[in-house]
Amino acid sequence: MPSGITLAVVGAGQRGSGYARWVHAHPDRAAIVAVAEPRRVRRDRLVAEHALEASAAVADWRELAARGRVADAVLICTLDREHLAPVLAFAALGYHILLEKPMALTEDECRRIVAAVEDAGVILSVGHVLRYTPYTQVLKAIVDSGRIGEVVSVQHLEPVGFWHQAHSFVRGNWRRADEATSMLMAKSCHDLDWLQYVLGGPPVRVSSFGRLSHFRPGNRPAGAADRCLDCTVEAACPYSATREYGERLARGRHGWPLSVVIEEFTPQALETALREGPYGRCVYACDNDVVDHQVVAMEFASGATAAFTMTAFTEQADRRTRIFGTRGELRGDGAQVQVYDFLTRSEELIGTRREGEMTAAGGHGGGDAGLMDAFVRAVATGDPGLVRSGPQESLISHLTVLAAERARREGTVETVRV
Repeated sequence: MPSGITLAVVGAGQRGSGYARWVHAHPDRAAIVAVAEPRRVRRDRLVAEHALEASAAVADWRELAARGRVADAVLICTLDREHLAPVLAFAALGYHILLEKPMALTEDECRRIVAAVEDAGVILSVGHVLRYTPYTQVLKAIVDSGRIGEVVSVQHLEPVGFWHQAHSFVRGNWRRADEATSMLMAKSCHDLDWLQYVLGGPPVRVSSFGRLSHFRPGNRPAGAADRCLDCTVEAACPYSATREYGERLARGRHGWPLSVVIEEFTPQALETALREGPYGRCVYACDNDVVDHQVVAMEFASGATAAFTMTAFTEQADRRTRIFGTRGELRGDGAQVQVYDFLTRSEELIGTRREGEMTAAGGHGGGDAGLMDAFVRAVATGDPGLVRSGPQESLISHLTVLAAERARREGTVETVRV
């Protein structure tokens, strides 16, 4: 019998498999006992990694739910638009729930999720992993201490990275708002949630501007083909799928994002994927419509303001933040924090325990592990206070994202109504 809590996995894609790897590394604290995943290769892989019986794996989460409560908790890592129904079903069965972000894509669905877990009396942790990084804890402690005085304004940058944009938001699953969700919800709900966490409350008013500027047919180079494998100008294109994925395969870098493109890590499998699948398409010949750059301006109840920038057109890098207070200034880059003191006119550099990059590729700077650690402890002890991204906090940050996206589409200043 497992010595820790038991977990079921619903959705064994990149996020579900990543959380399951944490469980595999901590067998004294948790064990995977069931999985629901429609893709057989993904399902079989998790079964093998966790030594499950074949009967513990099903293709449809509904079949798993029909068995009743077979685990203490469930990791719901389905596609963004498929969160509501499994949450309602598993909450009603008494499962504690770790729900991958975003919790849902509309205000009504978010509120229904919160009501369901609260009515059932179960723990909900939403995958806002940036709240759990060692870096965040150091930075927040400085802000909370009053060392830089009262916060007056904030600048926060999410450098998505040119190849990440091309992979996920031009060629990939999050390229269209009607099939997935807005760029702000898919990628940057992390950041608006993080700002709310660091500053101790949500904004009260937001405005936003952004558009799809570059990854459009009108910017297609002369002579470009529909697929990179056939393109005569591919060698001069920074968004070449042939080069991006081919170099990763050659270097043995088989994790994300290559693991999204192919299941077998061979040159033949990659050529087939680039020839036939979505990830081999020219970035100027896709059906994408989400923005490639966006800014959000926020006003908080204290009068403090914040400016958030998301842009595709960067190297792959950590998020960067500057916080301006009445007694000092703070600068953070995901690895260390610099504090400048107005009184002494001195600067201190504070390093933090780094566990990967503050990006998806780097386990979100230790946030993925921190989220799992907190959730497992909360379930094991029955203490929901160990979760930093619970239902009410996550609801408010999602309402902020929805308000900001309305402001961008409609050209308005929106009030965040909680």
